[in-house]
Amino acid sequence: MQEEQFRRKVTWFSFGFSLLVIWVHSYNAELYLGKTPTMELVYRLEHFWGDGIGQIAVPGFFMISGYLFYRDFSWKKLGEKWQRRIRSVLTPYILWNFLYYLGYVTASRLPWLCDVVGKGVIPLDLYTAVDAVINYTYNYVFWYLFQLILLILSAPLLYPVLRRPWSRGVFLLFLWWVVAAGKTLPLVNADALIYYASSASVALAGKRMEINPKCGLIFLAAAPFAYYFGLRTGFVPCFVLCRLAAVAGLWIVVPGDCLPEAREFMKGNFFLYGVHFALVRFINKAGARLLPAYPAVPLGMYLAMPFLVLAIATVSGKFLRRYMPAVWILLSGGR
Repeated sequence: MQEEQFRRKVTWFSFGFSLLVIWVHSYNAELYLGKTPTMELVYRLEHFWGDGIGQIAVPGFFMISGYLFYRDFSWKKLGEKWQRRIRSVLTPYILWNFLYYLGYVTASRLPWLCDVVGKGVIPLDLYTAVDAVINYTYNYVFWYLFQLILLILSAPLLYPVLRRPWSRGVFLLFLWWVVAAGKTLPLVNADALIYYASSASVALAGKRMEINPKCGLIFLAAAPFAYYFGLRTGFVPCFVLCRLAAVAGLWIVVPGDCLPEAREFMKGNFFLYGVHFALVRFINKAGARLLPAYPAVPLGMYLAMPFLVLAIATVSGKFLRRYMPAVWILLSGGR
């Protein structure tokens, strides 16, 4: 695959995963309908999509990130890759968490917004601010970026293990055992490490690992079987396998040369990820107060939410790029 096609494919997949993430965070049945029999139906319809298809989004982000970091990796490139991730990951992580904190502090003191926020009065002090920035206290969807930062920092430990086939295999088997046994690793989630390390291993194998396109169909066929087996047995590795297989299968079966050039609104995925949680919560809570409590209303809002958020984020992004380019670069990670 040519470099241009590869980059285009990354943009398309990142955009698709971004929309799925918004659906995962847009559940609203109880907010609109309360705990009623009607709510149960809407709840099931929303979660059928969000807990099924939507759950491949973050694993997809981990896999893309792992592949990009270890693509053409060498010890000499470690400092350069870390430097780029400071701009593209760490800086926006700090800024977005701080902005969410300031947003909650402000909203919790405004009479017409404090009830929508629903967290009481948020303290305005250094300790709370530092906690919000480091621990994503008021922006919990950034748990993914927190994990990604740890994985990026672990490169000096991961690379020697993943570069050799035998140690790579032993390490991945160990991670699957950790998930199956319900164990935990220090700081890093074992399933996140499986997604990241698996794609990193493919990147390090390079041309030595040729993947038959038919494997993609096998992966896609295996994913729902793993999911439903996990539902019946409660065996957690089944869900991890489902998401891993689904993302890998999609990547393999979608040829890079068939994808058209990505539109401009598809390229601001980091900004979309950063801003979506605040928009989703505000739209859903405001809608629950202003719109009639008919079952079609929350379901319609749920289905439309990614496109509403995308439209707002696109307009906001254009404004920032034109009038506040430095702010845009910081918030978008330079993407």
